[in-house]
Amino acid sequence: MLRYVTKRLLYGLLVLLGVVTLVFFLFNILPGDPARMMLGQRADEESIALINRDLGRDRPVMVQFAGYLNDLLPLSLHNNADPESFFYLSDDKYDYATLLRISSTSLVLKKPYLRRSYQSQRKVSEIIATAFPQTALLAVVAMLFALLVGISLGVVSALHKDSWIDRTTLVLSTLGMSLPSFFAAILIAWLFAYVLADWTGLNMFGNLYSVDDYGDGEHLDLKNLILPALTLGIRPLATLTQLTKNAMLEALSQDYIRTARAKGLSHRRVVVRHALRNALNPVVTSASGWLASLLAGAVFVEYVFDWKGMGIVIVDALDTYDFPVVMGAILFICVLLVVINILTDLLYAALDPRVRLAN
Repeated sequence: MLRYVTKRLLYGLLVLLGVVTLVFFLFNILPGDPARMMLGQRADEESIALINRDLGRDRPVMVQFAGYLNDLLPLSLHNNADPESFFYLSDDKYDYATLLRISSTSLVLKKPYLRRSYQSQRKVSEIIATAFPQTALLAVVAMLFALLVGISLGVVSALHKDSWIDRTTLVLSTLGMSLPSFFAAILIAWLFAYVLADWTGLNMFGNLYSVDDYGDGEHLDLKNLILPALTLGIRPLATLTQLTKNAMLEALSQDYIRTARAKGLSHRRVVVRHALRNALNPVVTSASGWLASLLAGAVFVEYVFDWKGMGIVIVDALDTYDFPVVMGAILFICVLLVVINILTDLLYAALDPRVRLAN
């Protein structure tokens, strides 16, 4: 088991290194000068040069990359003596603890530093910390909706195999799996928040907190969560429905189900306590993978519904060439995906020892 965990961790670290390298060089060859974006109409060559020096963009690209890696790593080497050094240990950048100091060089333990926004000068980590809880809430609610409805539909479909219920569920599941999230978001917003707005009372745009019309500040507005969560949950709902149905059909054909029925157990108890309980293993592991996908794929849905999460942050940062924010958000999402995928692999291994043996 230890060997399996070690291999998965090393694989995750290699993936993250590849992502960091790709993201850094991609955003350093894109057109657009951040210094000009920050200065606007006040831009002159001397001011641009000063800003680029402050951002470190006047140095060779490989030096910039080494500095970027040094900022990201929890364990990093820094220069204590030269404030002009690209690796200078700055108190306004890092919250750190010095582990070892030799002459003017220090080995420190710190939080990963994602730089500062070109536009607001806020730390990227603070921007992500503000936006991510909104995305996480949206993804978790969408996943819970997909699990509850998907498992229920899958069980009903399996118990009524080849009936009109089963065929209708199959058609809807196929449609849900093939429907792009961006198109589904526009369609659902138009239908439920415009055409049927008088009946649903839902808003086309809105955040978790709404400003009170009477000047009483912000208040929690959970109804704004309904449409984006519904939109985001459609694809995992469709997948989990079919996965539950197939797992239930397989479970219902096993000998222990026939034995349970022969003992006189009620139909409900056989389905819930025996068939469904054993059919949920692949569903739960699939749901964990889907949760990671929802966290990364909520960008379009958030943009359509103006949900103030990571999606809006990324789109706004791209629009203003705020590269540190985009890079930090992408790296954060990738770390999240890698961690969830590793945990999913470990869950698979715990449920099925053959996975460990095959690796």
